[in-house]
Amino acid sequence: MSDLEPTAEAKPAPGGYRVLARKYRPKDFTDLMVGQEPMVRTLTNAFETGRIAQAYMLTGVRGVGKTTTARILARALNYKTAEIDKPTIDLRIPGEHCQAIMEGRHVDVIEMDAASHTGIDDIREIIEQVRYRPVSARYKVYIIDEVHMLSTAAFNGLLKTLEEPPEHVKFIFATTEIRKVPITVLSRCQRFDLRRISAGDLVGLFSTIASKEGIEAEEEALSMIARAAEGSARDGLSLLDQAIAHGSGIVHADAVRSMLGLADRARIVDLFEHVVRGDVAAALAEFGSQYEAGANPTVVLTDLADFTHLVTRLKYIPSAAQDPSLSEVERVRGSEFADSVAVTTLSRMWQMLLKGIPEAEASSRPAGAAEMVLIRLAHAAHLPSPEDAARRLLELSNGDGGAERGPSAPRPNGGGGGASMAMRVQAVAQPSPDSGARPAMSQPVAHLQSVPAGDALPQAMERREAKVEETPIPGVRVETLDDIADLCTKNRAPVLRAQLRQFVHLVKIEPGRLEIRLEAQCPPAIVNELKMKLSEWTGITWWVTLSNDAGAPTLVEVEKTTREARLVDARQDPDVAAILARFPGAKVTDVRIKAAAIEDDDIAAAPPAVAESADGDILPGDDIEF
Repeated sequence: MSDLEPTAEAKPAPGGYRVLARKYRPKDFTDLMVGQEPMVRTLTNAFETGRIAQAYMLTGVRGVGKTTTARILARALNYKTAEIDKPTIDLRIPGEHCQAIMEGRHVDVIEMDAASHTGIDDIREIIEQVRYRPVSARYKVYIIDEVHMLSTAAFNGLLKTLEEPPEHVKFIFATTEIRKVPITVLSRCQRFDLRRISAGDLVGLFSTIASKEGIEAEEEALSMIARAAEGSARDGLSLLDQAIAHGSGIVHADAVRSMLGLADRARIVDLFEHVVRGDVAAALAEFGSQYEAGANPTVVLTDLADFTHLVTRLKYIPSAAQDPSLSEVERVRGSEFADSVAVTTLSRMWQMLLKGIPEAEASSRPAGAAEMVLIRLAHAAHLPSPEDAARRLLELSNGDGGAERGPSAPRPNGGGGGASMAMRVQAVAQPSPDSGARPAMSQPVAHLQSVPAGDALPQAMERREAKVEETPIPGVRVETLDDIADLCTKNRAPVLRAQLRQFVHLVKIEPGRLEIRLEAQCPPAIVNELKMKLSEWTGITWWVTLSNDAGAPTLVEVEKTTREARLVDARQDPDVAAILARFPGAKVTDVRIKAAAIEDDDIAAAPPAVAESADGDILPGDDIEF
């Protein structure tokens, strides 16, 4: 990061004051290197090779420097000194137009706020002005901020000029809502996504500015401000300005915490420990203490979620503890928790906090809602993970259940040495018969029922399998799609038959299994319908699955190919060719194959084609129509 100096526009008049966000606004690409290295590298290479686009689209969250970057880019396009007269990104020496551009008062650099100029009339004015050359600069540059606010008509009116502008015109757009910009506009621009500035870079920026301002600032306080800024340099500098005023020229962590309504990060770690241990009383006492100290309940839960995320990251990326925005307590204790707390516990806490934070925000009693969230978190800490629960059930199902029966309980079947009882879990929606409480009908209750092991269980399974034994319907064979289509005809399912013939490609078929590929326009419900109908019509269970393989052509495609082949064969027949030559304008429209009962020599002697005459006359013949 370069040494920041107050910009020319930020020099206050006597008795005036400029906020830090304006006073230390970046003035060249060197200052933009804070967090935006990819964009600066791309523009540097483009300017060095002369590949300067006619339009640029700058997007990113608020406060990352979109408008400032647009002004610096306009300054680079119009850079001119006594020694240099070409576009360049080396702006260390101010040029003839630099100060006026950075102050937003250059006649050839027109800035427009699309939020207040949304209509086609405003764009029409730009279109009429672009034909005129710049007054003094090299390029006439139009900077349109919040471009997504333009109306549809305004976007459409700008398209042609944006695609082929005069050589002396450049467009620079800035927006926070890139998805609202039509793709037709985006395709005509070079897009740069300005990234959120990392907390570490923001801490370094704030520390440099505080040093230049002669302000004493604690590193922990700057870290709090950097986290609250959420990647926005402007938001962070505004908070730093506020913190300086709040602390009378000194930025202390306690003052920043009070100003932002934050909880002490060390106390958040203590709250996390109480929750992980399942100590509800200690967790509620800690939360109450923080609440009385002025912490916002929602902020407490949010900080708890942030620390949960930090511990999870440290579990997989231990080097993340070196982040300068973290306090010493977060580094040390976060690493300790990462070694001791299971991922399943952290994931469960994260999910519960994501649901609990909106509840606290929307509640008329945020403190009470936050306490309920903490109670749920602490209670869930005692619950086993899904893996442990499954393992315990497996142990119960494989155990001998001796403790449950007692020493005098008889072993069924006299099974000695082996498992005599197996445990089965059955989820039912009814309450337990021997329970006095009646749970809600929508809440399933788990009951453990003991069933005899040994020979009884295999016999029960055999009886169950015997009950579901399938009996195929005699005489029904399904080996091709034609067979399925015939079944549809036989069982009066014309809609299914039509969809089958037109949209279904056969990939594989075997008894009880059908693998197909569907056309895009085919209703997806045909899969379940085929499964049910085939099972009903054949008497066996069918499984219908979708495949990505091409498969065979559809029945309609097969018929079309066969018909076209017959037409080609018919036209090549000498008799048909003679008939077509005898009747000008006639053409072959269909080919009919005689029944298989007719002998081959009769078929050879019969006319093979159907022809249609232009005048529609009917001539003698069994199979030819004119």
